Amino acid sequence: MTADSTTQRIARLTPLAANLTLIRSRVAIVPSRRVRLVEARGAVLAEDVRPGERPARAIALRDGFAVAAAEIADAGPYAPVPLSLTACRVDVGNALPSGTDAVVPVDAVVLRGDRAEAIAAVAPGEGVLPAGGDATSATALRRAGERLRALDLTAIAAAGIGEVTIRSPRIVMARASPAKSSWLDAAQATLARCAAAAGCAVRDPPCTLAQALSDGQGDAVIGIGGTGSGRRDDAVQELARRGQVDAHGIAISPGETAAFGFVGGRPVLLVPGRLDAALAVWLLIGRELTARLAGGSVDDTPVLATLHRKVTSSIGIAELIAVSCRDGMAEPLGSGYLSLTALGHSDGWIVVPPDSEGFAAGSEVAVNRWP
Repeated sequence: MTADSTTQRIARLTPLAANLTLIRSRVAIVPSRRVRLVEARGAVLAEDVRPGERPARAIALRDGFAVAAAEIADAGPYAPVPLSLTACRVDVGNALPSGTDAVVPVDAVVLRGDRAEAIAAVAPGEGVLPAGGDATSATALRRAGERLRALDLTAIAAAGIGEVTIRSPRIVMARASPAKSSWLDAAQATLARCAAAAGCAVRDPPCTLAQALSDGQGDAVIGIGGTGSGRRDDAVQELARRGQVDAHGIAISPGETAAFGFVGGRPVLLVPGRLDAALAVWLLIGRELTARLAGGSVDDTPVLATLHRKVTSSIGIAELIAVSCRDGMAEPLGSGYLSLTALGHSDGWIVVPPDSEGFAAGSEVAVNRWP
């Protein structure tokens, strides 16, 4: 049978490291913009967040009596010391009156008629948050290039800041085929969710890949499906017609049919339509792309675990493997093709680097949680 010359074919696999180097060297960082704090979760900061001095003056950290610590230094249960006129009752958050430097707890003060006596000593500064104790302009709450977590938003809001300057890449996602497919639906929904969690503004229009590549919208395009050598696969050829293909076939597994290139200055990442492959391409390449666009970095917080049994891999391939974790042990559940069962039963993933043939049982591995 004569081969069809129009079929997409992979001439060679581009090393993962080479593709990441291309992203870091040629993908431009997007412009910054000012947004309300409530819109900034997951986004990368373009400027340091520096609050004014908080609190502006010393405040009480507990309910009690504001005192000058030196005046009650000798106080005890059998040697009560009358509180001076500078002492006064304060609640949590109240500013300390002039001349006081500590807060003695309520149960360490005895009221005798119109007199108050301390029956315990306190050290200077005890029960007090000094001026600038929460934050000062000299120390940034979060720095440019860092991603904003939910906790960061809480701390920034508590510092009285309502807006921040961020970089939030606009990502256009389009399927290569309009055909109904649960695999494509799942891959598209997963990538959209992952990109949004990474601080991107995701545009998920009902348009073809060709339209997404040609309309000039967004800072990057992620095309889903059509990257293989199937009879209807033409996503890579579509990219070639409208721009340039820098890599078709990347040395990762799963996801080896992925492609990367540019239309003008816009980077284009084409991912396979298979759910496990699309997820692997996102984790190994997509996150690097969106982090570069935002001027940040990939935030991994792996947990170390001991491999329960060995895993093998081909030299030259970066292989993503699903694992389940229990009692400090990681159990490999699948490689090459990650079944829905393997994904559902797994707790995270590990990567066998391309220069390794695998890991022996008992090896310590870095387990990353699924997004």
